[in-house]
Amino acid sequence: MENKTIGKQFVVYGTLAVLLIFALFPLYWMLNTSFKSQGEIYNLTPSFWPKVFSTDAYVKLITEKGFLNNIKNSMFVSLAVSFFSISVSMFAAYAISKLKFKGRGIISKGILYAYLMPRAVLFIPLYMLVSSIGLSNSIYGLMLIYPTITVPYATWMLISYFKSIPVEIEEAAMIDGCSRARTLRSIIFPLAAPGLAATFIFSFTLCWSEYLYALVVVTKSADKTITLGLSEMIVGDVFAWGPLMGGSIVASIPVIIMYLFTSKYMVSGMTVGGVK
Repeated sequence: MENKTIGKQFVVYGTLAVLLIFALFPLYWMLNTSFKSQGEIYNLTPSFWPKVFSTDAYVKLITEKGFLNNIKNSMFVSLAVSFFSISVSMFAAYAISKLKFKGRGIISKGILYAYLMPRAVLFIPLYMLVSSIGLSNSIYGLMLIYPTITVPYATWMLISYFKSIPVEIEEAAMIDGCSRARTLRSIIFPLAAPGLAATFIFSFTLCWSEYLYALVVVTKSADKTITLGLSEMIVGDVFAWGPLMGGSIVASIPVIIMYLFTSKYMVSGMTVGGVK
């Protein structure tokens, strides 16, 4: 029996190791390419390790491409929109999931349909909107547009999470004298912290990686986001592979750090045992 268990574990972990290698290999190849010289990148025989480490790609990102400014713009827009989206969505999701009122089902379905609406259909009227109020060619125009993506998504995600919180916890708090506002602040939202953290990260990632709206709204170099900065490294059929791969690696770091710092909140079962 022990031999069978060891054999089964070997097969499972071996399979996971192979899948992990396949998943991480593109990231490794991006990092590997970013440290190669231009001549080595175009070598007909690819090398799995740079023969000579070169940081020229990262120097070009900072000195020539203005990539740090792109990162600053994307960080500002993504954080502002994500915080706003969570602040709005958590109250909307609580109302739809916990309160009984006429039209709740229609509103819930409407939120889902709003999220599923193709961006290619919406970018023209949204561009006309930001142009009419003088926010075109500005990151503030993006901050006005991006909630149309993140708020429906965050609300739909949090509706399911709030439904998983036992109603008995809220009833017990109200019996003990808590108002609804205090119940939300002291009990419901802390219990929903894993869902809020996960939704915040996904909202941040949606804004961080968005390209179509940024391409339509922003044309001024000083206000371009990280996706536009990366796309500008492709001119016709000429690819600046070194800076492009280096920029992609740098672009992934904030999201990875955010996942690492919030991973402790992204656990389930916080409400288990909360009600006797």
